[in-house]
Amino acid sequence: MAVPTPHISAKLGDFAKTVLMPGDPLRAEFIAKNYLENAVLVNNVRGVQGYTGYYKGKRVSVMASGMGQPSIGIYSYELFNFYGVETIIRVGSCGSFSSDLHVRDIVVAMGACTNGNYASQYNLPGTFCPIASFEMVRRAAEECEKAGVNYRVGNILSSDMFYDDANSGMQWAKMGVLGVEMESAALYCNAARAGKKALCICTVSDSFIYPEENTTAEERQNSFTKMMEIALNIAD
Repeated sequence: MAVPTPHISAKLGDFAKTVLMPGDPLRAEFIAKNYLENAVLVNNVRGVQGYTGYYKGKRVSVMASGMGQPSIGIYSYELFNFYGVETIIRVGSCGSFSSDLHVRDIVVAMGACTNGNYASQYNLPGTFCPIASFEMVRRAAEECEKAGVNYRVGNILSSDMFYDDANSGMQWAKMGVLGVEMESAALYCNAARAGKKALCICTVSDSFIYPEENTTAEERQNSFTKMMEIALNIAD
């Protein structure tokens, strides 16, 4: 497929080799305006803002993914396969299942369980386990240590449902799954298929254990800065 793609209006070369990918377009704008020097808007199709600029001398891009596996599946596929992007770092929010994690703590998603069907397209004779790039996991953990933040590395659940009638979250917790979000499994599948690198770093925005700590939409958009800085510091 030639560029621009159906969902990205940028020209070839407009994106850096590493793209930070929050779900929220306003979080993408926040990162670009508060962290990137000489940031240029390179995509705004459907209001999904993408910027490219410089962080500590490194050329870095940031673009929103929207919500859910189908949405990040489209955007990450086009970035990996048509725009020459080598690494995508999802910077998102998650709900925590773990008593060890409080709101604003960080999850580095080494693996992504899912109740979705994204991997069925590969016609594999079994169950594919979507995982992150170990190199990126290691570097993110090192940055968390330097920043002095409370974090955990482990499995996360990429759910296709926000409103879960079965209320099945704590069943995943029994298997050591740290929390729930909606995108990482598809991102990891796309990276594996393209031979590229991916990582999901999530800030805990809500807790199934400590619901009194839950954050607002504005706080999720503007205050999860430690996660943003960790992702920017490990960008190639």
